[in-house]
Amino acid sequence: VQLQASGGGLVQAGGSLRLSCVASGRTFSNSAIAWFRQAPGKEREFVAATRWSGGDTKYADSVKGRFTISRDKAKNTVYLQMNSLKPEDTGVYSCAITSVVYGSWAFPEHYRYWGQGTLVTVSS
Repeated sequence: VQLQASGGGLVQAGGSLRLSCVASGRTFSNSAIAWFRQAPGKEREFVAATRWSGGDTKYADSVKGRFTISRDKAKNTVYLQMNSLKPEDTGVYSCAITSVVYGSWAFPEHYRYWGQGTLVTVSS
């Protein structure tokens, strides 16, 4: 399984970015794909996740109402639309795949496959 994340960049506070994560190498029908982020000097933090087959989504409280996760099965791609960005959203954003149940989606130790990450910098 390979995951390729892209779409990061430098944006001013209040701006928007859309991240993409392209998955390849196997089928993912029973999986969930998530975005995590890691700011300098901080631990990895859950951002959002969605079931690959559709339906369930999960968001960190800090991004609810501002970020939207979606997927395009035909393109094997998951997106993270980030609006109303804040300086505290700065970090390296990585996508990852898991097969665990919904209740465990927020825990990075349950994810087996990870992409390389894309840097998001939000200036004040």
